Amino acid sequence: MDILKLLLLLLKFASALALTAFVGCNEKKNGGTAQGEQKAEPKKMVLRYSELHPQDYPTTQAAYKFAEMVEEKTGGRIHIEVYHGGQLGDEKSVVEQVQFGAIDFTRVSVTVLSEFEKSLNILSLPYLYKDADQMWRVLDGEIGDKFLSKLEPSNFVGLSWFDGGSRNFYTHDKVTKLEDLKGKKIRVQESQLMMEMVAALGASATPMPYGEIYSGLQTGIIDGAENNFPSYESASHYEVAKNFVLDEHTRTPEVQFMSKVTWDKLSADDQKIIMECAKESAKVERELWAAKEKASEDKVVAAGVSVNTLEDGEKEKFQAAMTPIYAKFGAGYEDLIKQIQEK
Repeated sequence: MDILKLLLLLLKFASALALTAFVGCNEKKNGGTAQGEQKAEPKKMVLRYSELHPQDYPTTQAAYKFAEMVEEKTGGRIHIEVYHGGQLGDEKSVVEQVQFGAIDFTRVSVTVLSEFEKSLNILSLPYLYKDADQMWRVLDGEIGDKFLSKLEPSNFVGLSWFDGGSRNFYTHDKVTKLEDLKGKKIRVQESQLMMEMVAALGASATPMPYGEIYSGLQTGIIDGAENNFPSYESASHYEVAKNFVLDEHTRTPEVQFMSKVTWDKLSADDQKIIMECAKESAKVERELWAAKEKASEDKVVAAGVSVNTLEDGEKEKFQAAMTPIYAKFGAGYEDLIKQIQEK
């Protein structure tokens, strides 16, 4: 009888062992976390950055640096692919796609974004800043942050400010004073502000597509145009307009920004990383821009261009001629303009 009881107990024990093994196998089969199993790696997020300029341009190089820093700081969880040279479309269509989340990041001139936030026009007012240092004091401070935050209602998240250099006049004939511009046909962007600025200086504003400037200068359809050193050099305009005057009529910054649709998908920690990397990439872009600007200036001077400055007292005359421009385009923002000018 004792032997029979012992056999029954052994049978029950063996059954219990078999049941435990079955349950354990079943848990593994159904995704259970048995000891020794590795957790699934977090899903990688692949985002797209559109850049209009070629690969070696300062803004594009800064975009690549931004992508590199984000990948490093997120441990590869966020991968940003940079498409340079307008591969994802022209400026206008890219901005629209960023707005709806089809493209995640881009960089454009502040004048482009003024279509969505009119107060940004203030940053393009002629002779607004004394120099570049003053502009960065404004943009890297509270005023600049407020301008970036104004993009949010349009479904954009402003990240940082890039340098676009100062725009200056270049012409067939030497210009060193205000009266030298009188009657000259100057090519301008198709912008009401720029057309009225040139007219206020006594010249004849001539809107023209960028691609037609070279032939326009060559054939005498226009007497001059205006832009920064890198654009003047890269488009070879220095070959057909040999006089460049450093009047610095506008310093129009550029904005690096992203889609709010994408931003809202990120964790608070990742949002912080994106913002930090954007600020760091802006520093990189400014250094690259300064180097590019100097290289372009050296190249055109070596090619025989005469780089001139305004005569004493002439800058003040140029600024005084802008009174009607400020009255029209700065209306309602007088206090803000004063704050900028006093920085």
